[in-house]
Amino acid sequence: MNLFDVYPLFPITPIKAKGSWLWDDRGLKYLDLYGGHAVISIGHSHPCYIEKLTSQISQIGFYSNSVRIAQQEELAYKLGELSAYPEYNLFLCNSGAEANENALKLASFHNGRKRIIAFKNAFHGRTSLAVACTDDPSIKANINRNADITFLPLNDEEALENAMSDEICAVIVEGIQGVAGVIMPSNSFLLKIKSLCELHGSLMILDEVQSGYGRSGRFFAHQSSSVTPDIITVAKGMGNGFPIAGVLIAPYIKARQGMLGTTFGGNYLACAAGIAVLDIIKKEELIENSRKMGEYLYQQLSGLSTLKAVRGIGLMIGIQLSPLAAPVRKALLDDYQIFTGSASCKNTIRILPALNIQQGELEFFLVALKKILETKP
Repeated sequence: MNLFDVYPLFPITPIKAKGSWLWDDRGLKYLDLYGGHAVISIGHSHPCYIEKLTSQISQIGFYSNSVRIAQQEELAYKLGELSAYPEYNLFLCNSGAEANENALKLASFHNGRKRIIAFKNAFHGRTSLAVACTDDPSIKANINRNADITFLPLNDEEALENAMSDEICAVIVEGIQGVAGVIMPSNSFLLKIKSLCELHGSLMILDEVQSGYGRSGRFFAHQSSSVTPDIITVAKGMGNGFPIAGVLIAPYIKARQGMLGTTFGGNYLACAAGIAVLDIIKKEELIENSRKMGEYLYQQLSGLSTLKAVRGIGLMIGIQLSPLAAPVRKALLDDYQIFTGSASCKNTIRILPALNIQQGELEFFLVALKKILETKP
């Protein structure tokens, strides 16, 4: 049997990782500034993470949600405290797409509606309703095109006000649009979404799958404003590579048994990974490091006249070039062994390193980028 060929692959086979570094099967060492789509939050192979998972699997690795799993309660408590949402409830699942599916389903259960507002260039996942809310026709099959979704320009308050009505179930927005090339909703726009949702009885869903878990220099990107969403979705950095995701649900959205469910969500190993990540973020003050290292990187990049734009906050940075980004990314990887990320904007490189990256590692990248830009037209 062969693998189903859907991924364009680098000709690289990593076999070992530590901190912000990878090693391939030829012994080459790579600086990881992408973290596998912003998944690596506490660095590769963190010893406390390894110890937590090893200890858990030596006791019990899995049972279904038909029994009480104390680790779920510990994870929910610690997530509530660190995120500053202690009064919210947590539903655990496996991926960002699954989290967004359940968030949208929950909103419809809550108000009985089905119309959704999403935003141009948004990415919310590749499954049924999540991909329907994603502004990319190339990844939608015909079966995904039946949902009642309106796509509006991000940060266009007038368009939002005109589109809102008492028929809208939910407005879903990313804390920072990642795949689009690191595009930030304004604070006033987030507040406008919330106020219009309250006016019309709709729910505000904040997709923090990529922008959450300290990546922005706050636990959630939306916390740079005073907005309080009804539902927040998380994944990626939540498990540092172990599949885990969650839906944070305001207390006025009531649960009933059987309305949501999952086989693997919230299993023992996933919770162990999630608890380890939260403990390490707190103990090592990684949100503060994300803020500091992000400010340093942003300042250094902003000083490069050859760049068209630098966007983002914390360790979620988009670098917009005048030429296409692909040759620059290739040179970074081939000549300097540095992984970076692409975006749907073909001129943009995404930087999404682990939250514990150090200044010297960012300097290594900056030197390489400057040398490449000097030689590119």
